[in-house]
Amino acid sequence: MKRLNIETVVGLFVLLGIACLAWLSVKLGKLEIVGGDYVPVHAEFASASGLKPGVSVEIAGVDVGKVESITLRNYKADVLMKIRGGIDLQEDTIASIRTRGLIGDKFVNLSPGASDRLIPPGGKIRETESAVDLEALIGEFIHGSAK
Repeated sequence: MKRLNIETVVGLFVLLGIACLAWLSVKLGKLEIVGGDYVPVHAEFASASGLKPGVSVEIAGVDVGKVESITLRNYKADVLMKIRGGIDLQEDTIASIRTRGLIGDKFVNLSPGASDRLIPPGGKIRETESAVDLEALIGEFIHGSAK
C-alpha cells in the first residue's frame, strides 16, 4: 500500500512538471492558444518586398501586433495586420515598412494621426509608405542617374 502512495505522488509530480513546462513554452513562445484579443486592420502598399507574415507591428518602438497575411489585390500588396485590442488607430494613421538596422528584418511601423475618427475593426489604413529599395538606390547612384 505504501508503494502505491509513493507512485501516485511521483506520478502527480511528473504531471505537474509537464503542465508547467507546457505553460512556460506557450508564454515564452508567445503562442496564442485561443486567438487572443486582436483587431484586424488592412493596409495596401505599392511594394511589400521583404515583409513576411508574423513580423511585428510597432507604434513608437512598442510591439502592438503582427502581420497576419500578405496578399495581392489590384496589383498592390494587401497586408492584414492583427492589432492588440484597446489600441485605437486614428483614420489618418500612416503605416510604413521599415528595416531594423542597415540590412535587418522588415517590420510595419504605425504613426498615429490626429483625427477624431477611428479606424473600425477590419478597416483600412489609407496612408502607407513602402520600404526603401536600397538596391535600386545604389544602382541609380552607381549609374549616375541619381540627382
